[in-house]
Amino acid sequence: MTRCTFVGLGVMGYPMAGHLQAAGHPTTVYNRTASKAEAWVAEHGGARADTPEAAASASGGADVVLVCVGNDDDLRSVVFGETGVLAGMSEGAVLVDHTTASAAVAREVAEAAAAQGVGFVDAPVSGGQAGAENGQLSIMCGGDPDVFAGIEPVIDAYARATVLVGPVGHGQLTKMVNQICIGGLIQGLSEALDFGRRAGLDEEKVLEAIGQGASGSWQMDNRARTMLDRKFDYGFAIDWMRKDFGIVFDEAGRIGATLPVTAMVDQFYARLQRLGHGRSDTSTLIELLRDD
Repeated sequence: MTRCTFVGLGVMGYPMAGHLQAAGHPTTVYNRTASKAEAWVAEHGGARADTPEAAASASGGADVVLVCVGNDDDLRSVVFGETGVLAGMSEGAVLVDHTTASAAVAREVAEAAAAQGVGFVDAPVSGGQAGAENGQLSIMCGGDPDVFAGIEPVIDAYARATVLVGPVGHGQLTKMVNQICIGGLIQGLSEALDFGRRAGLDEEKVLEAIGQGASGSWQMDNRARTMLDRKFDYGFAIDWMRKDFGIVFDEAGRIGATLPVTAMVDQFYARLQRLGHGRSDTSTLIELLRDD
C-alpha cells in the first residue's frame, strides 16, 4: 500500500488521515499541537512525528504527503524550510495540498516541488466536517494528469467524487467557484425559509414539496431543517468562509470578475462575526432575518 504522511489534523484533516490508515495506507501524521497527533495515533494507529520534515521522511520516506492547514502562510510554514515536508521528500514522491488557499501559492509550491523532482496536486475539498468524517468529500484537483492518476486511488479513501479540473491552480480556482455558489445558495435559502415562516406555512411540507424540484440543493437537504431549529453549532464556520471569500475577492480583482451578491453575503457574515457568531455554521445567515 502507499506510504502516506498527513500534515494538519484539524476538523477536516483528522478524519481524512484516519480514512487513509483504515484503507491500509501506513500513515504518519504531524500536527502543530502535538497532543492532537498523539490522540490520532491512539485512535487510528499509524505514527506521529515532531516536524513536517520528519513525518515526510519517516519509514523510508512517504510516497504521498498530504497537507490540510489554514491558509497560504500556514501552507508555506509546513512545506518550506529545513523542517518543511519538501526537506523530507524524495524524488518521485507527490505532495497533495487539501488546504483552501490561493491559486498563486499552489503554483509557488508546485514550482518548488518540481525543482526537486516531487509531483504536486492542489486538491481543495468540499463537503464539510460531516463529509470528511463519512469519507464523502468532493475533491477538485489541479495538476499533471499522470501525477493525478497516481494519487487518485489514495485520496479516494475519503472522497465521493474526485475530478482533475486542469493544471496546477485550477483546483483552487474551482474551490472559489464552489464558495461563491454556497454563499448565494445559503442567503437565498435563508430568505425563502424566513418568508415561509412569516407566511404561516408548514415548512416541513414546503421542503418536501420543493426539495426534489428546481430549487433543491445540498444546502436545502442538509441545512434547511437545522436552520429552522436554530442549530448552528457545527459545520463550516463563518470565520473560515470569510477567509475563503477573501481569497475569492483577491482573485476576482486580478481577473476582472464582478461579484455583487458574494460581496453582500460577505458583509452579512462580517455582521455575524461582530455579533459573536464567527465560529457558528455559515447557515447562521438566517438569524439576521429574524425579529427576535
